[in-house]
Amino acid sequence: MDGELFPADGELFPRERTEIAPGAVHVPDWLGPGLQRELLDACRAWARPPAGLRTVRTPGGGTMTARQVCLGLHWYPYGYARTAVDGDGAPVKPMPGRLAELGREAVAAAYGGPSPSPSPSGTGAGVKAKARAGDAGADTGAPAEPAPYAYDIALINFYEGDSRMGMHRDAEEKSGAPVVSLSLGDTCVFRFGNTASRGRPYQDLRLRSGDLFVFGGPARLAYHGVPKVLPGTAPPWLGLTGRLNITLRVGGLGTAPD
Repeated sequence: MDGELFPADGELFPRERTEIAPGAVHVPDWLGPGLQRELLDACRAWARPPAGLRTVRTPGGGTMTARQVCLGLHWYPYGYARTAVDGDGAPVKPMPGRLAELGREAVAAAYGGPSPSPSPSGTGAGVKAKARAGDAGADTGAPAEPAPYAYDIALINFYEGDSRMGMHRDAEEKSGAPVVSLSLGDTCVFRFGNTASRGRPYQDLRLRSGDLFVFGGPARLAYHGVPKVLPGTAPPWLGLTGRLNITLRVGGLGTAPD
């Protein structure tokens, strides 16, 4: 990582990698400042139309307070398509090969493997490269299915000051590969629950800019959400007001419908 010498936010000791539940791992400060800036620049480009940032409307008539843009395949409640079916109808932007590679490196960092931190190739324009399905990657040692994982979907959610995300499961994928979550900008309260219901037991933890959270294996279908974002907590050097969450998934869907 290209992290800093001393811990952020005045802590005496660095925050440690923590297994929140079997298969669910928090790796603090995994993304260094350089890669965070690069990802932010890329997110700003991906958010522009066509198939750009949109407000998601639920079947019951409600709206999500966090706005979203998708790469690889377009998520809508509750399925996937190749076009922004609940937006402007444009073809979804491709999944960058470097972003898929970052997903595999993240799984290795969480579960153990030969690539514990983002590789140097994460700097520069590589994140913006077009998708290369089935790129080779390091063996991750993750519990869900044989590696390397072919991460082919990214959901990017933008949270402003009062945005939140209700408890939900990532259940539209046919693959059991771990879900990778990368945080940029403001700190959030992240609630990680159980696989049976939206209620207790659950744990609340804070995800800061640069943090990694991976959940797979027995935790793959756990309910999770964001009850609160803490405005003004983003690192000043990043230049972001609000929070961006990049969620990487393996669809296992073959050819998605139109």
